[in-house]
Amino acid sequence: MSTLTTERPVLADTQASTASALRFITCGSVDDGKSTLIGRLLLDSRSVLQDQLAHVTHQASGQINAAELARLTDGLQAEREQGITIDVAWRYFATPQRKFIIGDAPGHEQYTRNMVTAASQADCAVVLVDATKLAWAATGDGDHALLPQTRRHALLAQLLRVPHIVFAINKLDAVADASAVYTRIRSALQTFADEAGLDVRAIIPVSALTGWNVVDRHADWAGYQGPALLELLEQLPREPHATQLPAALPVQWVESNSASSDTDRSRRVLWGRIAEGTLQPGDSVQVFPSGQHATVVKLLDHGRRPLEQAAAPASTGVILDRELDISRGDWLLAAGAPRPRNQFSATIAWLDTEPLQVGRVYWALHGHRWIKAKVTRITHQLDIHTLQTQEASQLAANAIGQVELTLQAAIPLQPYALSRSQGAMILVDSASNATAAALLVQAEVEEDF
Repeated sequence: MSTLTTERPVLADTQASTASALRFITCGSVDDGKSTLIGRLLLDSRSVLQDQLAHVTHQASGQINAAELARLTDGLQAEREQGITIDVAWRYFATPQRKFIIGDAPGHEQYTRNMVTAASQADCAVVLVDATKLAWAATGDGDHALLPQTRRHALLAQLLRVPHIVFAINKLDAVADASAVYTRIRSALQTFADEAGLDVRAIIPVSALTGWNVVDRHADWAGYQGPALLELLEQLPREPHATQLPAALPVQWVESNSASSDTDRSRRVLWGRIAEGTLQPGDSVQVFPSGQHATVVKLLDHGRRPLEQAAAPASTGVILDRELDISRGDWLLAAGAPRPRNQFSATIAWLDTEPLQVGRVYWALHGHRWIKAKVTRITHQLDIHTLQTQEASQLAANAIGQVELTLQAAIPLQPYALSRSQGAMILVDSASNATAAALLVQAEVEEDF
């Protein structure tokens, strides 16, 4: 184990750091050791402050209590009382090789919506598997009996286009024959990945409790000779943002009459995070939904400094050459942006306890625009055990399927395979205001409903 330090890693400018950092999540079933694994990563990479160490240190001996490492991420009182993660806990840390943003996603089915939210922003998903829960692994029987939530989280990571999926088989230090159990679980995971079409980067044996193969390698343990988890994460390439697509910026906030120079003082600043493409002064943009055209005369960074160019996914202030009726929820679109449409098919992860019913109207959030949406058809549901599609008249909580929808008005959509920003939206129950589903746009539906 590495020597402890109470110093915070030195990071450069916050926005630059988070833009270049690898954002990854841990996910999987309940009590697979996700929070403990993150605690171990923070501890052994020397990214824990003195006040945080106090929560996991025996007062009498001054020694680290490895069993309490989950307390470094489980910050809610309800999480500590129940011993489960409820909300996504984001933490920042750095090594000499890379900066990281790490999210601890809940494993309980009830909080699958939180996992979906975290995965939609992630560059990598580390899916944990608890070796002690799989009794078949000791005998070799039932090689496909992976836990449902393990399969569901891996499938959701794939659907949400998380670029890298890593399986970490945890708690192998607690089984009699770590090498044999690792081999059998690895075989089951590889079979599942092949059937589901998952692009798996690695299957690593780890012990979050002892730290084996988390930050430092534990040589030849369980017959594994590859890199430790952190070594692998340091080497993963980040998926380049789709800057080749036409520029698109959803307006989040309109700042009135407060630009940084006298020349611009009378013009409003349109703030938002560039979803796709690149913007620079002189570019022509069209405002959605008004259809009006304008020219970009100035771009500002988060510190209000002028920019010569801004590319996705940077948060940027835009000043146009004329005053137009623009508000939160509108889009600035460059030439070549997709034409707005209101009928499309989508992959759906249903998250509400109330089943999805065909014909019911929900609120949909796309970018920062709210719009009414009606599910007109359920094409099929995916059986996460057999990976086969099946007919369905409704979708229950945590089901994955494909649906067709009609929106109240047309909006600029891209297929999710091209754009994780323009191709995604959430559905919200109009009565309860509960998050009902995550939608991933697939294709336009031509026929009338």
